[in-house]
Amino acid sequence: MIKSGFLLLMLTVSIFGGSDAAWCVCQPDVSTTALQKTLDYACGDGADRNPILQDGACYNPDTVLSHCSYGANSFHQRNGQAQTARDFSATAML
Repeated sequence: MIKSGFLLLMLTVSIFGGSDAAWCVCQPDVSTTALQKTLDYACGDGADRNPILQDGACYNPDTVLSHCSYGANSFHQRNGQAQTARDFSATAML
């Protein structure tokens, strides 16, 4: 299930992303607690969380990993893909 969510996220990124885009995603081997902290930080500091709310277009798959990746990438994009906008204590990667 986690792999399918990650693959869905990557497919969405490849369809809608530009060739010069850098995408930030959460690491699948990190604890759920750490991923939730990353999600909370990203969404509390400017990430667009509406698509991952229960009625949102990106709610499914409903996993912390999928929601974390969406939030981390939203934060990263809203901050101009700056290197400092992807420093999530090693829970995310480009």
